[in-house]
Amino acid sequence: MANRKTQNRGPDATTGHEYDGIVEYDNPMPLWWIQGFVATIIFGVGYLIAYPGMGSWPGVLGWTAVNQWQAEVDEAAKRYGDVFAGYSATPIEELAQDPKAMRMAQRMFANNCALCHGADAAGGYGFPNLTDNDWLYGGSPEQIKTTITHGRTAAMPQWGNVVGDQGVREISAYVYSLNGREADAALAAEGGKKFQMFCASCHGKDGKGNYAFGAPNLTDQVWLYGGSMGQIQHTLQNGRSGRMPAHQELLSADKIHMLSAYVWSLSNQ
Repeated sequence: MANRKTQNRGPDATTGHEYDGIVEYDNPMPLWWIQGFVATIIFGVGYLIAYPGMGSWPGVLGWTAVNQWQAEVDEAAKRYGDVFAGYSATPIEELAQDPKAMRMAQRMFANNCALCHGADAAGGYGFPNLTDNDWLYGGSPEQIKTTITHGRTAAMPQWGNVVGDQGVREISAYVYSLNGREADAALAAEGGKKFQMFCASCHGKDGKGNYAFGAPNLTDQVWLYGGSMGQIQHTLQNGRSGRMPAHQELLSADKIHMLSAYVWSLSNQ
């Protein structure tokens, strides 16, 4: 056996164990290996005494990942606080013209926003494109800052159970036609009536949307969940829901100000 207790009877001695033509030699483990193994056990016991690792035991050093993270955040705030404060005092439109500030803000965007909106901020299915001038909740500097700070929660109700399958087809035909595309005239005519009854309160009588509700403009070619007839019908039938998380607990007010300037600049440069 490979341990320190076997009798070393020479390099060719075996333990007598043989399986499928494979013979086990009777050689002890090297002393350095045994010593290293014992050292790892001692280190492991010491680690579990010093640091949390056994149930609710906090460790004698009182270390936690949260405390270490907070200490690093506090150190960074102390080191760069004056820099961010200077940027925070600059109006968003002016700050957007500062190349150094925007390079910093671009990295913030990559770390906090690109996962949903894409590295190029062009968005994707269910995530708004931030490089155009189509905004669900408004694209002014203050509106953008409010969105980033407090987040947004959107809800498009399910209308399938209310208007039925035929009603879904009619309203879809009308919505499809709002941006100049051809749809079944009879369906669109009936859909227009139902649109005024069920949809105009959010999207407006003309279908141009409403920032107060985050209701999208249905008369342009910008679609959050797709603008084909089938996709419109699916949206009406099943509804949609979206959530923009609040970042006020993740980023300081100074950083949100810089990030707002960056997002505003994407569609205003």
